[in-house]
Amino acid sequence: MKILVIGGTGLIGSKVVARLRAQGHDVTAASPSTGVNTQTGEGLDAAMTGVDTVVDVANSPSFAADDVMRFFTTAGRNIAAAEKKAGVSHHVALSIVGTDRKPGNAYFAAKDAQEHLIRESGVPYTIVRATQFLEFTGGIANEAGTGATIVVSTGGIQPISSEDVADAVAEAAMGEPRQGFTEIAGPEAFPMDELVRRYLRATGDPREVKGDPKAPYFGGVIGPDSLLPGPGAHLGKVGLEAWLASQSGVHAKS
Repeated sequence: MKILVIGGTGLIGSKVVARLRAQGHDVTAASPSTGVNTQTGEGLDAAMTGVDTVVDVANSPSFAADDVMRFFTTAGRNIAAAEKKAGVSHHVALSIVGTDRKPGNAYFAAKDAQEHLIRESGVPYTIVRATQFLEFTGGIANEAGTGATIVVSTGGIQPISSEDVADAVAEAAMGEPRQGFTEIAGPEAFPMDELVRRYLRATGDPREVKGDPKAPYFGGVIGPDSLLPGPGAHLGKVGLEAWLASQSGVHAKS
């Protein structure tokens, strides 16, 4: 199978590319650095020549509300147009658990808009909705502040490792279009403040964590279940302690 991975040089994309190549597929990693730009459309038509499946795991370089909405909607339209020209038979996109619950977060709103474009494109598709990555726990902590005490939401979170995400996306790419979404999550759920507290302790960060149900999560207040998967979600293998043991403090200040 010939597969194009958009965002194929990033954290998830590079892992997906490696997995698909290991299974014997003809895989191209596409990104602006390889001459494929989803914002301008540059290189898309050429990259999709003869492609059976397109996997989109690209992410916006800016999380500002206008920027992130523009990134995902522009990319969505350009990718769909190129797929139709090339006769692509399967589009696989990585999205987020909770997009349809609209928790008041600009990033979630942009991903919801991206999903809408995918559903309306006419190209057979599979959407893989993942919970927050374990690798982004440091980012959650830093968004909450850099003082001696940070305030973090008590909303539920069930973080997943990038390795488990890559496994699920690669599996979806090798399968048939679902014409819907599948949810993936880590094996353990926590209140978000507990997750951040354990992460800081493990990485030697002295900040104290105070839990508050009204604390914003990247601009929006979340409920106990806003970011948790629904029944039937596929659970990854890598738990928090195993992931922390593998990090050696690398993400302590990420």
